[in-house]
Parts: sequence; C-alpha cells; structure tokens
Amino acid sequence: MKHCEYQQIDPQALSTPTPTLPPQHAVVQEEKKGETARRKWEVFPGKNRFYCDGRIIVAQQSGVLPLTLGLILVTTVLFFVFDCPFLLKHLTVFIPAIGGVLFVFVVISLLQTSFTDPGILPRATPDEAADIEKQIDNSGSSTYRPPPRTKEVMINQQVVKLKYCFTCKMFRPPRTSHCSLCDNCVERFDHHCPWVGNCVGKRNYRFFYTFIVSLSFLTVFIFGCVATHLALRAQGGRGLMFALQESPLVICFFSVWSILGLSGFHTYLVASNLTTNEDIKGSWSGKSGTEDTGNPYSYNNIITNCCSVLCGPMPPSLIDRRGFMPVEESSQTVATEVELAAKNEINVVGGPTPSQLPPCALQVPPSPIPLPFSLTAVALSNRSD
Repeated sequence: MKHCEYQQIDPQALSTPTPTLPPQHAVVQEEKKGETARRKWEVFPGKNRFYCDGRIIVAQQSGVLPLTLGLILVTTVLFFVFDCPFLLKHLTVFIPAIGGVLFVFVVISLLQTSFTDPGILPRATPDEAADIEKQIDNSGSSTYRPPPRTKEVMINQQVVKLKYCFTCKMFRPPRTSHCSLCDNCVERFDHHCPWVGNCVGKRNYRFFYTFIVSLSFLTVFIFGCVATHLALRAQGGRGLMFALQESPLVICFFSVWSILGLSGFHTYLVASNLTTNEDIKGSWSGKSGTEDTGNPYSYNNIITNCCSVLCGPMPPSLIDRRGFMPVEESSQTVATEVELAAKNEINVVGGPTPSQLPPCALQVPPSPIPLPFSLTAVALSNRSD
C-alpha cells in the first residue's frame, strides 16, 4: 500500500514565473485601447451602399442612376447648343432661363429621391424576435404546429392583415412591404425604381413625384421649343429636312409620351392615396380575389389626399444610420479572450496541470494552521508495505 507524506510549505517561498502574454494578445489589447465606436451604417444588414459617412444611402444595384443623369444632362445640353441660340435670337431671352430652372429642379429632385432613406424599418433585435415568437406560438401544445404568421388590425372600421417578415423578424406595419432587391422592409412601400437607384417609400415619395412631374414639364418644354424651331426653320424656305438636321432633339417626340403617362399614373395614385404596390396587387379594388372593400387610407377628398401624401411633415429616419454601435459586447469578448490566454499561459509556465499529477498529490487533508500558510500537496516519497 502506498503512503503519501505531506509537508507544510510557505507559498511565498515558491517563485512562480510571471506569465507573459503572447504577442497576438498584446496586439489585441493595443487595438482595444485604440478602438473607436463603429457607426450603424457600417454594420447595416440590408443591401445598401452608404457614402459621406452614412449621410447618403442608395441601393446596391444603383448603376442605372448615372444613366438617368446622363440622359437628362445630354438632352438639356443638346437643347442649349442647337435650339436655344436660334430661339433666343428670334423669340425671347426667357427660353434658356426657363430651361435652366427646370433642369436644376429636375436634378435636385432626382438626387433627393436617390439619396434619401425611403422609410426603412430597423430589424428586430434577438430579444424582440424571441418575444414575438412567444406571442405567436402561445398555444402551449406539446406537438409542433406552425403558428399563424398574420395579424389582423382595424383601420377605419376595416380589417387589415399584417404579414410576418421572416427576414426582419417582425410583423410589417400597414402598407409596409419587403423589397427583395434592397432586402429591407420599407414603410408605405411604393416600388423599387432602378432609374433613381433606390426604393420609393414614405420618406422620399414626395421627391419622386416632384422629379417625374418636373421632368415632364422639362420634356414638354424642350419638345415645344424644338417644334417651334423646326417650324420657323421651315418657313425660311429651306425645307423641313434641313430643319431636322439643325435640331436633333426631335427624338423628344418619342420620350415625352412615356414620361407624361408615368406622371399621370402617379397623379392618380396621389389623388387616391394609393401606392403602386397596392394598385398592382389590387389590394382595395378586388383584383386580388377579395371583395371590393375600398381604400381605408383615403380621405375621400382629392385635395386632402394630395396634402396628406405630398405636404405632410417629413417623418424621421428610423434606422439612425449615423448613430454609434455599443462597444460593450465587443469589449467583453476581447477581455474574455485575453483572460483565457493568460490562464493557458500560467498552466504552461507554472508546471503540470492537475490531470498530470499523481493521485496522492490531489488528496489534501484539512489544514490546522492559520491562513498565512497553506497546505500544498507534495509527494515526498512513495513507499510500499
């Protein structure tokens, strides 16, 4: 039988080497000291691009926007080069001034539409998502049953269904839809417009409507000036073909109708307080297979509807893209990694781990001596009977 003898040892007499952190952990600590809080736009989950430190937001697929700007710019430049000098000489000086004002108005409204948050709703946090799941699955049944993913609310004495968004982990508010291109839930979603490089929603619809209406005025103005130029040239006795060679902007005849049609369609939507998404799906007209219940958001007055859509107060952005992210979680993660590394270093420098010691060294009897000294299990000898 083996016997273990124990001897009282002063722990102060033992010289334990001071653990040194590996170089990578020292670098982590240095990075932690110089770490700055990150803004929310840097970790935004949607498919958007941000510029100017989060002040400008566009869709990820915004390559058509430069084409839109280029078409407007080229058309206006051609008008000022080929038509304005002749009209300025034979008619009035106000023609280039009116054209310049309309051009500036079109460009400003286009940029406002493209660079404005359309009304993106922030996604639910993990705690909020878990709470919503508990509210959905409140049956208490032990067998699994897919819970319903819709809610019903009353708006102006009319039942409106709210759908659950599996990406954003929340029930979408009324008139909200998830854009598959931007991967965001947009409040009062109208449509995703590739020509402006952004979604059109609650916060930028007024700018979009201003853009297409002002573009219609600019196109009609240029087309009217071109027609006047051609008519005056033809009266000079050189013929219509010569006049067409002098003004290449006759192509405005083909583009003006589509722009006017788009402006007229959105004017109808504004007067009815509808969105393009609702009109296409037929949400309130019976096209979707439901009965014609009427639009619960309409005020039944054209002027009131127009004022509500275009002249209401500008709602604030809910995503707070220039706000700072809390750094507590990242700091705690770095501290935990450093602490674990220090413990591992102590085990390596100080000697064997408890699993490598003999069994008798792990048996420590109760200590009858005061606290300044401790009993350290040291196997002095192993003797057998």
